[in-house]
Amino acid sequence: ENSRLKTSSCSSVNPSGVFVSPYALNLSSFTKLVKRLQERHPEFSRDEIVGAVQEVRKINKGVLSGLAISCIEEKTSAIL
Repeated sequence: ENSRLKTSSCSSVNPSGVFVSPYALNLSSFTKLVKRLQERHPEFSRDEIVGAVQEVRKINKGVLSGLAISCIEEKTSAIL
């Protein structure tokens, strides 16, 4: 019962009725974040940007959830 509740609350259906995994939603946010950082810091490679985002996550006790994308962007920029 609990596992069904967790599963149903962790997924969504988009307006066209297609199931969207929560991981896809997170990946979309991550992709947008990386794109914004690449535009802001063209002198850094994608790998360097991803490494800096991972450093922000490490500093934030291993998670990025709960932080606004703009906050993650600022903290990552400071590391870069």
